[in-house]
Amino acid sequence: MPPEPTVYVIDDDPAMRDSLDFLLDAAGFRVKLFDSAISFLDALPDLGVGCVVSDVRMPGLDGLELLKRLKNDNKTLPIIIMTGHGDIPLAVEAMKLGAIDFLEKPFEDERLIGTVKAALSKAADRHEDEAVTADIAARIASLSPRERQVMEGLAAGLSNKLIAREYDISPRTIEVYRANVMTKMQAGSISELVRLAVRGGLLKD
Repeated sequence: MPPEPTVYVIDDDPAMRDSLDFLLDAAGFRVKLFDSAISFLDALPDLGVGCVVSDVRMPGLDGLELLKRLKNDNKTLPIIIMTGHGDIPLAVEAMKLGAIDFLEKPFEDERLIGTVKAALSKAADRHEDEAVTADIAARIASLSPRERQVMEGLAAGLSNKLIAREYDISPRTIEVYRANVMTKMQAGSISELVRLAVRGGLLKD
């Protein structure tokens, strides 16, 4: 069963945190509150799938710096930025840094709920995508060094004969390795093997 997605709310204003907690909880979302971007980053290694709703102006570490940190660490949590009327330029900058949307305060409840739903859907897609990529990487890791060489050759479009010549092995032996590769990679065809090789980083698309 996939982990339940969570909305991570970051705001230094206690009243705003409580208001968002009540609204999102009433809408059926699981919510976790943080009073600063720093406390969120400290907890980040243990956090699961979800999205972030963060104020842009916060003491210590603001929303823009948070986005930069997450981007540098290759964290893929979708981020929604909350902004005051005078902070629109900051919100635009946040979008350039990877935020998926911004909400201008005061915003309508339904706008927030709709945006969070879209963000969580994106988060679920990313999580599934990462899981598939990790599974393919595990399949590649299960190959022996020679099987990996054969896979690279097949994915590059080489025939059994050319691969055999490349590694000074008989074509019949290559056939055995090829069968092993197809089985371990769970590939039903060479075209599927090529897609797996690209997804697993063995080939550049």
